[in-house]
Amino acid sequence: MQTFVKAEIWTIARTDQGNAVLIRPIGSEIAVPIFIGQLETQSILIGFGDVVVPRPLTHDLMLSILQRLQVELLRIEITDLKEGTFYARLVLHGDLLGPGDFTIDCRPSDALALAVRKKCPVYIAEQVVDEAGVSVNLIVDAATANASPEEQEEPTLNEDKPQGSTPGGPPLSMNKEAEKQALQEELKRAIAEENYERAAQIRDMLAAMDN
Repeated sequence: MQTFVKAEIWTIARTDQGNAVLIRPIGSEIAVPIFIGQLETQSILIGFGDVVVPRPLTHDLMLSILQRLQVELLRIEITDLKEGTFYARLVLHGDLLGPGDFTIDCRPSDALALAVRKKCPVYIAEQVVDEAGVSVNLIVDAATANASPEEQEEPTLNEDKPQGSTPGGPPLSMNKEAEKQALQEELKRAIAEENYERAAQIRDMLAAMDN
């Protein structure tokens, strides 16, 4: 039987191999990088930032359908890693599906895009963490080494420090709601410009403000 641990989307990073979403078990110093495409990255960041779009995107549509059918997304689970491919599933519940919970296989990127919109729990199999986990210290060191001097001054991966005073961000004199609105506008611009690294930083700022 598989054992799962509760996790969080720690951050999204741009690497030489592409964009990676880092899944970190709660309280752990290990994170699992899952590489995803640009469109998937954009969808996750839009969900994180509560960005309002003129028309529903695919993942918004999926949640609307589930709501109309009175089916609840209970959680998502990253279940396996086979030959370099990650596997995930949605755990659903609703009278339409019959008694008990119902699972649907899906890509991790789709599962995560739904989870950030629904704000449902994220779980990852322990065996996946054991097989693919990387020390968060190595990730921070690599990010610092690859950053420009200006970026190195910005604590982009410091979870313990509010980041409202980062370069290009809103001034600290703003009240919280105004600061949050300004960050959301900046997030929209970063996504539109496909600057996913900056968008991930803004997403972390917004998450810190909600804690």
